Amino acid sequence: MRKRTTTLAAAATVAIAFAAGPVMFEDRPAVLIGNEKIEFTVLPQGTMLARILLKDDISKMSPLWDPVREAQEAKVRSTFSGETGHFLCVDGFGGVSKEEQAAGLPGHGEAHTRNFALDSSYTDGEGVYTFTTDLPIAQEHVTRTMRLRNGEQVLQIDTEIESGIGFDRPIFWAEHATIGAPFLEPEVTVVDMPAARAKTRPYEPGGKGAPHRLPSDVEFKWPVAPGLNGSHINLRAAPKSPNSGDHTTALMDASRKNVYVTAINTRRHLMVGWVFRPAEYPWVQNWEFYPSTGNLARGLEFATLPFDLPRRQVIEQNSMWGTPLYRWLPAKSKISSRVLVFYTRVPAAMANVDDVRIENGAIVVEDHAAKLSVKLQTKATM
Repeated sequence: MRKRTTTLAAAATVAIAFAAGPVMFEDRPAVLIGNEKIEFTVLPQGTMLARILLKDDISKMSPLWDPVREAQEAKVRSTFSGETGHFLCVDGFGGVSKEEQAAGLPGHGEAHTRNFALDSSYTDGEGVYTFTTDLPIAQEHVTRTMRLRNGEQVLQIDTEIESGIGFDRPIFWAEHATIGAPFLEPEVTVVDMPAARAKTRPYEPGGKGAPHRLPSDVEFKWPVAPGLNGSHINLRAAPKSPNSGDHTTALMDASRKNVYVTAINTRRHLMVGWVFRPAEYPWVQNWEFYPSTGNLARGLEFATLPFDLPRRQVIEQNSMWGTPLYRWLPAKSKISSRVLVFYTRVPAAMANVDDVRIENGAIVVEDHAAKLSVKLQTKATM
């Protein structure tokens, strides 16, 4: 067994498993978790999953949002504040009160701002990468363990939150997975999930930001939402002529043991997906950032709450459609979650995902209309 322990707090750069040489992402130190098929680039800040690449993809197409690259291509100054790709929001997901702000609590919680220490090992064909940090304001300890096995295209992420205080508390937690251009293309990249109910985010007319396509605070059946002009809008793909910004939420089908959210680029025949438990993340937030420049971003944010909201508002609202908006973190105790992330090629005719399940040592993705399926071998379980 090979093992190394590294504190990734400043300029140190680490390359692990089958990767070789120093690893940087947008001039920032990073950890490369890779095997002969796939590479995952992880930033020590917040354990952000910044890039995913298939080893044999000569286009080097990552499905994840990269605001720095987009700014460079547009020849404008980057407003990158640290968040990219898939990042962890805990304990908190949304704005903060003036008292919390005065105490130093950032929006979306502390975890995405913290530098994590890394302990890694490789044995029996499996790389194990354990990232740890403390959240001093929330008084919580976070352990995030990522596993990648030889021959697999599935990254297993186990997260554990431990309370350092002596009373039960509600906890707010989101996995802010975000896809972006050029993987995210208008009328080309389609998103699927097993939604039971869906709703548009409430908003005040005339606010700042991109124009809305969708009305405020209206329930609908995913993926077809009402448009402001009385039309019906299928949210699976971005519009042909982007110039809008909207936010919806979907309650996952609680009758399923595991649920998913997937995105397929039907022109490049590439699919990224996340598998998780609805008991841990009941909601998927569909955040659309569709500027006319074409540098699109789309959040597929699975979370304990339907929208990113201030702590007091979450507690006052308590639940929606009979589903709580938070998890309980008991006194001096731990809670955990598991997420599987995969990236793969799909058959050219595959343009829809009707089911994702784990069976017989594989993640099985099915398109019923096309009578097609993709199987990704994995020893991960849910």
